[in-house]
Amino acid sequence: MKIALTIAGSDPSGGAGIQMDLKVFQRLGVYGLGLPAALTAQNSCGVRSVYPIDKAIIKDQLDILIPDIRPDALKTGMLLTPEAVEAVAECVKANRLGNLVVDPVLRSSSGAEMLKNRALDAMRSLLLPLATIATPNIKEAASLSGIQINDENDMRAAAEMIIESGCQTVIITGGHFNEIDESTENAPDLFYDGREFRIIDSSRVKGEFHGTGCAYSAAITAFLADGLSPYASAKKAKEFMNKAIMNAITMGKGMKYLNV
Repeated sequence: MKIALTIAGSDPSGGAGIQMDLKVFQRLGVYGLGLPAALTAQNSCGVRSVYPIDKAIIKDQLDILIPDIRPDALKTGMLLTPEAVEAVAECVKANRLGNLVVDPVLRSSSGAEMLKNRALDAMRSLLLPLATIATPNIKEAASLSGIQINDENDMRAAAEMIIESGCQTVIITGGHFNEIDESTENAPDLFYDGREFRIIDSSRVKGEFHGTGCAYSAAITAFLADGLSPYASAKKAKEFMNKAIMNAITMGKGMKYLNV
C-alpha cells in the first residue's frame, strides 16, 4: 500500500486540517500518516484561536517517523510559524523526500491567520524550492508572488513568479475566481509547470464549504503517491472535489462539510 503524510493544523471539528487529509487519504486508498504543526479551536462557524507546536516537537516526530515509515508523497497545510516551516524543510532535504505538495494556508475560510508574516518568507525561501506542486488559492498566490490578481492574465503572471521560487508546478485554485470575474459561473484552476498553462475547469457550486483547500491538496498528494503525474493528479483531484462538494453535508450552524 502506498503511503502519504500530512503535516498541517489540527481541526477538532474534522472538516479541515490533518483530520480531513487523513479521511481523503483513506478514501483514495493510501495509508495516511498525520503530524500536527498547530492546534486550533474551531467549529463550522469559524476559528476562535490557534496554537503553535514547538519546532523541537515537530522535528522529533519527523525524526522518528520517516526512517521507519517513508511516505511516497507528503503535503503541508497550516504551518503557522517560520520554525515549523524550517523543521519541515530540513526533514524533506535531509531525507530527500519527493512528491511534496505545499498548500500555503495563510488564512482560514473565516479569516483567521494561519501563517505568520515571517513564516511566509520562510515558505518562499525554504519550502517552495522543494515542492513538486504548490496549490495556493487566488489570495495566497497574490501574497506569494507579490502580484495583485484581478484577472486571468494576473493569475498567469503570479504562477510564473511562484515557479521562479523553485517549485516544479503551481496550481492556482479558482474557488474564489468569481471575486475577480463576477460574470463567471465556473471555478477554473490554473495549472502551470514552467512550460505551459492549462485550465482545469468545473462549474461552481453555490455555498460556503469548509476544508476545500485541505481536501484538494490531500487528494493530489494521494494521487502522486500512487504514481500519477502532477497534471493527472490535479485532474483527478478536481473530479474528486466536485463530488465531495456536490454531496456536502450540514454538520453545525456554519459552513457545509465535504462528504469524503
